Amino acid sequence: MTSAFPALNILINNAGIMRVIDFNQAGRDLEDLTRKISINLDGPVRMVQQFLPQLKKQKRAAIVNVSSGLAFVPLPISPIYCATKAALHSFTQSLRVQLKKTNVQVFELAPPATETPLMGGDFAGVDLASAHLMSVETLAKQALRGLEQDRLEIRPGQSNALKLMSRIAPEFALRQLSDDADRMMASAKH
Repeated sequence: MTSAFPALNILINNAGIMRVIDFNQAGRDLEDLTRKISINLDGPVRMVQQFLPQLKKQKRAAIVNVSSGLAFVPLPISPIYCATKAALHSFTQSLRVQLKKTNVQVFELAPPATETPLMGGDFAGVDLASAHLMSVETLAKQALRGLEQDRLEIRPGQSNALKLMSRIAPEFALRQLSDDADRMMASAKH
């Protein structure tokens, strides 16, 4: 694969499935749950494993792992998504330390709620007004600016607030997202 692109010097891991999951409901399909873990976490790990030798051959290279603001404070209605993005955040930090003496920089982009198809599916019909969705264009501009400035952890918009709140008042932040999730789900039922 890499022989077709010998100058490849950047890997962007942008994978994610976000679904509403209520473990109180019976009949959860274990295969469906592990598929979400495979896509959201195993996929980026496998891509790094596959492309790291190629990236290390380049004069300058980068890995960009796309996590989420929900890596810092979970949205309880989507526990698998949040857990996998928190794991990706941790993986990215460890990878950054392991590769610090190489030519490969490891970035993390932690987008806030963004106007993408990810917010469709289970979230169709849900009132997302409290989420303050960021436009894709704004996210892209902020991500590129962060990469240009060599900011290793890029947290646009509400993601920056979530990271801060996870450090200062984690229980308060979790309660806020829990309340937001309850309001979102109540709006979907009407």
